[in-house]
Amino acid sequence: MIIGTLEAIMKLKPGSQVSQHGDEIIWHDDNPMNITNQQIEDKKAELQAAEDARVAQEVADKNSGNQKLLDLGLSQAEVDALTG
Repeated sequence: MIIGTLEAIMKLKPGSQVSQHGDEIIWHDDNPMNITNQQIEDKKAELQAAEDARVAQEVADKNSGNQKLLDLGLSQAEVDALTG
């Protein structure tokens, strides 16, 4: 999942009244915290790194669980039947 500008803004200031048209950010509440483009880009990078790590961990956990079932003597077909 790609983290967007509005998601980053909402993490910086929940409840912000903001929209986006193309690359333009439209502040409906006049940006009371004076959130800068750099803050938004930094937050996007932080959130994207966390999301990427979550996805990587999910894949690693699935692979680990699959291997443990194989090590117990199940066939790959049996593992697939159990795990979908």
